[in-house]
Amino acid sequence: MRTADSIAKLAGLCLVAGLLVAGMALPVVGGAGLASNRVSDQVAATSVRLLDQPPPLMTTVTDKDGVPFAYIYDQYRVLTPADRVAQVMKDALISAEDRRFYEHAGVDWLATVRAAMRNQSEGQVTQGASSITQQYVKNYLVHVLEREDKGGQAEAQEQTITRKLREARIAMHVEAELTKDEILTRYLDVVPFGGTIYGIAAASQAYFETTPDKLTVPQAALLAGLVNSPTFLDPEARPDKAVERRNTIIDLMADNAKLSREQAEVAKRAPLGLADPVRPLPTGCVGSGPEVGFFCSYVVNYLTTNGFDLEQLKVGGYTVRTTLDRSLTQKAKQAAEAQVPKTTPGIANTAAIVRPGRDRHEVVALVANRDYGLKKEEFQTQFDLPSAVENKFGAGSVYKVFTAAAALDKGMGIETVIETPNSHVSRVFRGGAPSCPSTGEQATYWYCLSNHDSSYPPRMTLKQALATSPNTGFVILEEKVGLAAVIDMARRLGMRETLSTNIAGVLPNPQAERQDLRVSQAEFYESAGNASFTLGPAPTNTLELANVAATIASGGRWCRPTPILRVTDRYGRDVPVTEPPCEQAVPEALANALAVGLSEDDQERGTAAAAAKHYNWTRPALGKTGTTEEYKSAAFIGATPDFAGAVQVFNDGVTPRGICVEGGPPRLCAEGDIYGGTLPARTWFDFMTKAHEGLPEKPLPPVEPRYLRP
Repeated sequence: MRTADSIAKLAGLCLVAGLLVAGMALPVVGGAGLASNRVSDQVAATSVRLLDQPPPLMTTVTDKDGVPFAYIYDQYRVLTPADRVAQVMKDALISAEDRRFYEHAGVDWLATVRAAMRNQSEGQVTQGASSITQQYVKNYLVHVLEREDKGGQAEAQEQTITRKLREARIAMHVEAELTKDEILTRYLDVVPFGGTIYGIAAASQAYFETTPDKLTVPQAALLAGLVNSPTFLDPEARPDKAVERRNTIIDLMADNAKLSREQAEVAKRAPLGLADPVRPLPTGCVGSGPEVGFFCSYVVNYLTTNGFDLEQLKVGGYTVRTTLDRSLTQKAKQAAEAQVPKTTPGIANTAAIVRPGRDRHEVVALVANRDYGLKKEEFQTQFDLPSAVENKFGAGSVYKVFTAAAALDKGMGIETVIETPNSHVSRVFRGGAPSCPSTGEQATYWYCLSNHDSSYPPRMTLKQALATSPNTGFVILEEKVGLAAVIDMARRLGMRETLSTNIAGVLPNPQAERQDLRVSQAEFYESAGNASFTLGPAPTNTLELANVAATIASGGRWCRPTPILRVTDRYGRDVPVTEPPCEQAVPEALANALAVGLSEDDQERGTAAAAAKHYNWTRPALGKTGTTEEYKSAAFIGATPDFAGAVQVFNDGVTPRGICVEGGPPRLCAEGDIYGGTLPARTWFDFMTKAHEGLPEKPLPPVEPRYLRP
């Protein structure tokens, strides 16, 4: 019945509008019929979309305990049910915008005809007389259905009788499908309040740091005044205009019997009481803060490569529960800055912590001495220092882990004695640095190298070599097992993104002038027969190094490092995240032997012994240091059964110089004297000592005889 009455009233308005609008001619009958059909189809389709398509909602990213730390959105909006909106807010809006809201069926015909007559007399459309339902329709079109279509937005806002009639028909359809309270609630969720602030929940937080159910009369009246002119009535930029409009609405509330005159006068004397500053929740990973920004960025990158896209995250209203451990993140951040202050020019200290496991490798912390942000002058960056291939100078001798693993895979054991002469000339491999001219084929080079000093014995066990790190021993070992086997082992244990980049640390470019930039690191080292691979001179990813340690500590089980615990949609339903399955990268017995083989780096002769002693480290752990030849970077990886971690300290400035640590604070210098056992190992033992507080000590796994001395 209500719909029939509305249609009759619409016919009356059409007649009035036709008589009032000067110059409007009726179309021919056939054309009018066709146009009417098209309009009806458009109205029906728009009405269905308006009722069924939900508005954009922000995605909330939380830590492992469910505490939010980041928000991703285009429109800051939180849906709020009617019972969580203060009645004074509803009263203020109705008094200001549509006092007959509960009496009409979507269109206030008296106000519409009155406005039409006023517009006709003035020769232009100056009054709209739109009901709240009509305003809801327009706002939904502009900010939801057509939010990415400038043409559609313009059409939804054009000041014409045709648009008003179409809007009115859609409003009547909405009224036939929804209750008044549903319409009012939807309107309050959709309407903009300035900038990226949409809906009453966002506005309450941004302007008054409160929630919709706790709004006072002055607050509600100010927000009600913003819905039609959020820029002109911006209470920060034009407080006088905002107060004037607020007080007008308070008077209207009194006129509408929603307040007594005495209450209205008290409310009008209230100060604005704005938040300082007025701001929505910060959006994106920069807004998440300097400490957790790197983790946030990894979460977004992970999701966008596993079934989501960024636009989907900005509008979908997801809740992403991550693996972030705030306590460990804080400890790791403090450790990184303790060794390399954030204001140190040209030196980055990055760290990643991964929880080992046979079914998942959860990333619990990603930090750097740099803060995540946009202010370069404050040593902030948006480069993913701990989770991307950002160390362009390599991890050094950490890569000897892969040569040792390949040797075990070929039948050797951790007690196998290997040769470790002071110097060595490799006639199997070519290239590398340092190198020496061959005496054979012209324009070819042998690979010539020496140990760090002459203190190494000529022979030692593989286990001793992993602790003391003689260069010659591992190049000789690489000759025996084959470079291809070592590269393959690096990939199997976890260096997958790293090996897929070229030697500049970016994706291969087939159009590059230089041949070595056209291929991946794996292809470059294997095709060139470059023996320096085991000495780790190429760009490396800190998180992948941590995951290598996690793979070894997980019995050889590789899993892609994940930051995700659970994703739910706006309705609380689980959303699947496409993740690659875990793989048994190497036999469990081999991984166990490798872990034990790496267990003496923190012992008396180990390269990390001094750092371990400084932090009173006594737990069984695997570990390996690494230093690049020109001291532009150094690294340390290590793991216990509870946590695996990696640290890389590297030159992140524009000048490729060495890093000095002796005789003063860390700094760039001409020669360099950093080692993996200095800043990287100290950072690792600092945060790992704190991470293990209160945890029982766990032994490393036993070694099967075939991996001891076969």
